[in-house]
Amino acid sequence: MATSSSSSSSSIAISPRKLRSDLYSYSYKNDGNNPLVITVLASLIERTMARNERIDAKNCGRRTLRQRDFRSKVFDCREAPDMTVQCYLERIFRYTKAGPSVYVVAYVYIDRFCEANPGFRITARNVHRLLITTMMVASKYVEDM
Repeated sequence: MATSSSSSSSSIAISPRKLRSDLYSYSYKNDGNNPLVITVLASLIERTMARNERIDAKNCGRRTLRQRDFRSKVFDCREAPDMTVQCYLERIFRYTKAGPSVYVVAYVYIDRFCEANPGFRITARNVHRLLITTMMVASKYVEDM
């Protein structure tokens, strides 16, 4: 599902200067353009998901059910949604108009959560819930000050 969009989003060359100018000077006109940070964040998360799938496939025979505790499944849903990470982030932007800095802070929260919970892996079954939760918390932190 997400592999077709990850190949198209990872082929875009992104310079740090372009990302910085996009982050600080984004206007909220109704022109249909999404901030570049959405593409960057989607690419980073899709790469992480692909790496986690490879790790899970390699460790499939070695893992027992007792090794995965409840904390590692806290965001899991029964079925993986059909929406890609890129589309989901664009949808969040379309309806919330959250600033690009909110996406950066949300990624920091995801990174910190994964570091604090080493048994947790971002997968297609939990990425959407993880994203909406971190986006909500980041939005409250960044935009409600």
